[in-house]
Amino acid sequence: MKAAQITNYGEKEVVIISNIPQPVARAGEILVKVHAASVNPIDWKIQAGYLAKMAPLTFPKTMGMDLAGVVEQVGESSSEFHPGDVVYGQSVFFGAGGAFAEYAICIAKGLAGKPTNVTYEEAAALPLTGVSAIQAITEHIALKSGQKILVHGGAGGIGSMAIQIAKNIGAYVATTASKSEADYVKALGADEIIDYESQKFEEVLKEYDAVYDTVGGETYIRSYKVLKEGGVLVSMIEKPTFALNQQYNVKAISQNTELNTDRLITLKHLVESGVVKVHIDKIFTLDESGEALLHLKKNHPRGKVVIRVK
Repeated sequence: MKAAQITNYGEKEVVIISNIPQPVARAGEILVKVHAASVNPIDWKIQAGYLAKMAPLTFPKTMGMDLAGVVEQVGESSSEFHPGDVVYGQSVFFGAGGAFAEYAICIAKGLAGKPTNVTYEEAAALPLTGVSAIQAITEHIALKSGQKILVHGGAGGIGSMAIQIAKNIGAYVATTASKSEADYVKALGADEIIDYESQKFEEVLKEYDAVYDTVGGETYIRSYKVLKEGGVLVSMIEKPTFALNQQYNVKAISQNTELNTDRLITLKHLVESGVVKVHIDKIFTLDESGEALLHLKKNHPRGKVVIRVK
């Protein structure tokens, strides 16, 4: 089968298209025929070697996590799915291999039935971004109608999901975005848009119940000033700063997204009911996987970057 692999840590030049043996589902595994996969920031960070000390890879390594496709084979003891089931979710990247391939190994808890009202490309764009937003907003923050939340990076994959989910709950949603992205995030439902290139959000927004940070760095530190006492700050990037938690009397959480079937089913219902719509920035072919990774790294896509496999 064809797969996009990296031969070492590095830039676009380490990405190659290989012909490798089709994997076989072992006990507890599910083999999925991949129709589409999507690119997340974690993918190019892995490629660049940012996680090399924490989770070293064996090369060559098939890239990618998020996918949508059809169950091809079910290993022993995997009874939740059957050949022919249309699914979306994640591959077992730190194990049997990645999603940028014609076939990928998954496990049952990393899959759910694909939303029926979207394409394979759109479904592949959902798992990590949608589950991240659900976990942060409905679980860590427990956002309620009438509360105020600031979502950083509203035009990105996770931010765009977070805005839609927060608005459906009935919250007042502010977001940071560039001037060129203002119309896009407004269409997603943002009530207030802060141009991060010309405005300081912490001087405009006060007494917010929650902040969802997908940017990190100084943006994270400045976010404490936006929160009311007892507010919640969830970051996809930074770890809590104890001194600032004490100073502002807020709760800070570092989120490690845990993708599972229950959250994927929740996301599926939100998509099928029209609450969440996915926006695809650009679609690449499997042969163009290197370009897809580079595009996400070098640009600020509106929504998701997708690889069409089938």
